[in-house]
Amino acid sequence: MARVVIIGGGLAGCDCAWQLARAGVSVELYEMKPDKRSEAHTEDGLAELVCSNSFRATGPAAAIGLLKDEMESLGSLIMEAAHATRVPAGGALAVDRALFSDFITRRIGEHPQITVIRREIADLDAPELAGADAVVVAAGPLASQSLTASLIGLVGDERLYFYDAIAPIVTRESIDFDKAFWGSRWKPEDDDYLNCPMSEDEYKGFVAALLAGDKVQPRDFEQEVHFEGCLPVEAMAERGEMTLAFGPLKPVGLVDPKTGERPYAVVQLRTENQDKTAFNLVGFQTKLKYPEQKRIFRMIPGLENVEFLRLGSIHRNTYVNAPDVLDADLQLKARSGFFLAGQISGVEGYLESAACGLWVGLSLARRLSGVSVVKPPVETALGALLGHLSTRPDKRFQPSNVNFGLMPGLTGKMKKKFRKEAYGVRAQEAFAAWLGQTGLAD
Repeated sequence: MARVVIIGGGLAGCDCAWQLARAGVSVELYEMKPDKRSEAHTEDGLAELVCSNSFRATGPAAAIGLLKDEMESLGSLIMEAAHATRVPAGGALAVDRALFSDFITRRIGEHPQITVIRREIADLDAPELAGADAVVVAAGPLASQSLTASLIGLVGDERLYFYDAIAPIVTRESIDFDKAFWGSRWKPEDDDYLNCPMSEDEYKGFVAALLAGDKVQPRDFEQEVHFEGCLPVEAMAERGEMTLAFGPLKPVGLVDPKTGERPYAVVQLRTENQDKTAFNLVGFQTKLKYPEQKRIFRMIPGLENVEFLRLGSIHRNTYVNAPDVLDADLQLKARSGFFLAGQISGVEGYLESAACGLWVGLSLARRLSGVSVVKPPVETALGALLGHLSTRPDKRFQPSNVNFGLMPGLTGKMKKKFRKEAYGVRAQEAFAAWLGQTGLAD
């Protein structure tokens, strides 16, 4: 029986393990928690969500919605867990993060082909890896310093990095519901989001406080580079006084029932769990120091006396220059039999990471059985994401979420409002045809 070692029990490692185990491959999944943690992890379970609890939009008019559908078709454990632990979030898919981790930890632990070993793998020459038919490094963007150093020893100093920020979580009971109201921007009658309205003076005072707040600074030897899709709230504020009002605080589609008018700006909170006892401040990733977070975020109407279950934080995400160091199968060019999966390979986002792990597991299982499998076409969400990892950019390589810009352009002219739908239809047709040809349907 083939034996594969996976380093890292995050979303990518777990979906990779699941695909391999389903194919009859013996998997050893190494997870360094609880003996050792990254600066962002706090819980013991597998597939811990350290940033938002949202998996973003659903439906074929969004590239991430297409990716969800494709992952489900391929038997993703992550998608199974997401649906089982879903919480209200309007048109988005969000989960109860504790139940989500528990679900995956249980399913992985119960599978007879998977052995979970709670021990750090600190070196790619570690004796635990000896004799494995393949090794998958799915240590995530917060891989330990020793493992990262070992990886750099193989690929050279090709490491790139950006800063990723985590949004705060607050308790429901500490929110002032005399000021906050329920409603969704696009479906005001829905109660998936809690809204804290701001007047013009309140908004401008809040922005000024963000700009003046004391922030965590990068270390002397690190250049501060943020991922554009996950900017800290104060970094957005630095781009102009109205940036937040046209971004995560935009009041479009929301009417305060107490005044009958649209607020100048709105801070939205999304439920963190099925009981709606905890809420995440949407779009409030932050590099503010802890005391400043408490002071400044309590300026938001309705949050004056809020209790924080988790404060925001800042950490470095590490990833390789994928087009230079990985081959088309996400195998290290410098070392045969060693693969990368998840964010460390150069994708960005929960589901993008999981999808990357899923693909490595699925393709590696067939590779070990002597059968090759063709990657999905670039017109599909998964194919476009994998294509990003093998395409040399004009400038430096950077991580990316899945998006329609990674896919080939559409032919013919059409109105802008129909283009996303057209991308979605083309992707669905291409994926269905590929699935039929490869025989990979779940």
